[in-house]
Amino acid sequence: MTDRFISWGMSQDWAFFTASIVGILLIALPLMLAVAMIIYADRKIWAAIALRRGPNVVGPFGLLQSFADGLKVFLQETIIPSSANKALFLIAPIITFTVALMAWAVIPFNSGAVLADINVGLLYILAISSLGVYGVVISGWASNSKYPFFSALRAAAQMISYEVSIGFILISVVLWADSFNLNEIIQAQQGHGFGVVNAFAFNLLLFPMAVMFLISAMAETARAPFDLTEAESELVAGYQTEYSSMSFALFWLGEYANVLLMCALNAILFWGGWLPPIDWAPLYYVPGIIWLFLKIFIFFFIFSWVKATVPRYRYDQLMRLGWKVFLPISLFWVFLVSGYLMLTRYGVPA
Repeated sequence: MTDRFISWGMSQDWAFFTASIVGILLIALPLMLAVAMIIYADRKIWAAIALRRGPNVVGPFGLLQSFADGLKVFLQETIIPSSANKALFLIAPIITFTVALMAWAVIPFNSGAVLADINVGLLYILAISSLGVYGVVISGWASNSKYPFFSALRAAAQMISYEVSIGFILISVVLWADSFNLNEIIQAQQGHGFGVVNAFAFNLLLFPMAVMFLISAMAETARAPFDLTEAESELVAGYQTEYSSMSFALFWLGEYANVLLMCALNAILFWGGWLPPIDWAPLYYVPGIIWLFLKIFIFFFIFSWVKATVPRYRYDQLMRLGWKVFLPISLFWVFLVSGYLMLTRYGVPA
């Protein structure tokens, strides 16, 4: 894209700057639309499982319901508690929303279709996703209210706990793909499963990691049954309790952008990303971005299905699962995968 702007007479610096802005908008604007529609899909899935209709009034089939809700919160008054730290109170949702968008910079939508194709893309994702907790913690503390503060403490412990096991799970993938670059991780999955399936998940050593990553992703994004940061029964609405208007909407948008990001990572790391499910030549005529979007939606359906059917964990159960189950298993699996690769890929040293 930079070369095209240069061919139109722009200088190198201006062409690079313009190409970067256009690339950011090409990701951010469709993502905002996708978040609006995925909220609608979420509510429809819950309704279908509960034998209800769900949104069906605003627009055809209720498709404009999310936009009506967005207009409603936009027109509401922004209320700041009198005892809150106003600067931090207002900046917290901005941090959550901005960090959720930044992570998409390294997501490959097709071969070469990525804003920043960096060699350490997976490390970038880990670094950016770990910053998301700051928005939640700051909002809980700045509200100067006990329920949001309790929620902030829960969020900090929960996200840190599951980031540890996620890190070890990803080490297994990196060892097998021999790269931190997301495009190269996807390409390493071509024909990996039984010689015909484009997925790491069909590898018997990596399938348990795929299941653990899916569950850890739900805990990392505080989705049910791990939504202890918003538990209505004891925390009213958690860290969002004192928020209204667009401040609340930014938290909402950031949460769903993070959920979509985790669905994309599930698809990219274990299920072939933009590759077709089967390594069969005719399937490659379908654009890779369509395969990726289909896989993202399948994982989002699983997220919604779990939320509609599984009861919420207790907090001690949540911590036990992270520290006493996932952490030791993922740590042992790093040893298992690395040992297997040393014996099969690199051979035994003389």
